[in-house]
Amino acid sequence: MQTIFSTKDFSLRYFGTEKLDEAFERAPADPTVDLNTQLVKLGHGLLSGKYSTPVKEVYDADDCENATLKPRQEGIPPRMFKTLIGTGHPEFSSTRQQDALEFFLHLLDHVERSNAGNPQLDPSRCFKFCVEERIFCPSGKVSYNRRIDNVLHLNIPLHAAINKDEVTAFEKKKAEKELAGEKFNSEEIVRPRVPLSACLASFSAPEEVHNFYSTALNAKTTAVKTSGLATFPDYLVLHMHKFVMEAGWVPKKLDVFIDVPDTIDISHMHSKGLQPGEELLPENVQRGPSASEAIVSQLASMGFPRLHCEKAAINTSNTGVEDAMSWLLSHMEDPDINTPIFTGRQNNTKLSPPVDEELVDTLVGFGFEADVARKALRATGGDIERAAEWIFSRPEDSVGMDLDVNSNSAPSTSDQALPDGEGKFNLIPNLTTSGECYQKCPRIGQTSWLDCFQGF
Repeated sequence: MQTIFSTKDFSLRYFGTEKLDEAFERAPADPTVDLNTQLVKLGHGLLSGKYSTPVKEVYDADDCENATLKPRQEGIPPRMFKTLIGTGHPEFSSTRQQDALEFFLHLLDHVERSNAGNPQLDPSRCFKFCVEERIFCPSGKVSYNRRIDNVLHLNIPLHAAINKDEVTAFEKKKAEKELAGEKFNSEEIVRPRVPLSACLASFSAPEEVHNFYSTALNAKTTAVKTSGLATFPDYLVLHMHKFVMEAGWVPKKLDVFIDVPDTIDISHMHSKGLQPGEELLPENVQRGPSASEAIVSQLASMGFPRLHCEKAAINTSNTGVEDAMSWLLSHMEDPDINTPIFTGRQNNTKLSPPVDEELVDTLVGFGFEADVARKALRATGGDIERAAEWIFSRPEDSVGMDLDVNSNSAPSTSDQALPDGEGKFNLIPNLTTSGECYQKCPRIGQTSWLDCFQGF
């Protein structure tokens, strides 16, 4: 929360332009359940300086002769905020240690909802950016797809470690000691050191997409996908993937150092959409709904049958791996899960069950468009509460369509509403779970690391 409130948008929204008494006057009857009120209170506690005072010495007894001096720090324990933000969440409502990334996204989701009636005041927009994926088909034609995100997720290329010789020597020594039954001192451990630049390069590096259906060739082929950022946020949050899959699809947690500089320049990662001379892949009107190859590939890499992965992607409108995974896990026992997907004019029926129009009408009554309501209900299996959450968490889908430039390379309304900087960022210091000040070389393995950079 200290890092989040160090951003200009959050500090202005909940401290610079808000007074405590005015916030309480505008609050509903019960301010303990109003997130904006609790964030204003938290903002004043963190930023006003009123509570950043030296520890006071107070007497610990009524009898001055026998009293002892006891240190006492004035402050605001954010218990109401913690209770409110954790309500209904199995982890954040508990006292267990929680994942930083999950809490960050959970908080932004709630902040966006609480400012839904006045989106220009929504401070969470400062973290949003648009990712653009370009797929190049062997036919020479291309396809572009876009999505909105709050966090840039990066893989860690261990092959790019700058101390590979030292790591190799350590692994050899470790094997010898284990064979001899000797134990290792923690100070002897040599961890790979990977520069952040290598992680960023891995994100934008060309990637082969196998079994890609080309509408130009009318056949499956191997395409090449590259990713970039169509917009640069005011504050860029990086998340390092700390798990990799080993043989047998066994997840392994990485123990590695990431060398992070004080400033980064990712302007070279800026994507520009459809370029002169490029030709888009034609839309195949003969085919039914198609699955996103990126989603299918990720699900298939986890060991799920490809047919099931395609159905999951289609039935969640290609909104993302998380939604497809939820659908897949809840429909594994469906009697028609192994029924082939028919494409063509002879089959115009939807793969998912019909949407309950009464539920659609209910969501429409809340002010959502009918098409968006149906899309949300399909993505959540007809659960109206989850459908409402789905819509709130995806404002870019409120126009009833995906961010897709296959038919139009002009910036979408959602793109135009996002901040867009130059792609140069300064590191914002934060704290680790142990309370130590963030250093330039975070270690992946002990906690979930989030690096936050502020745009120039």
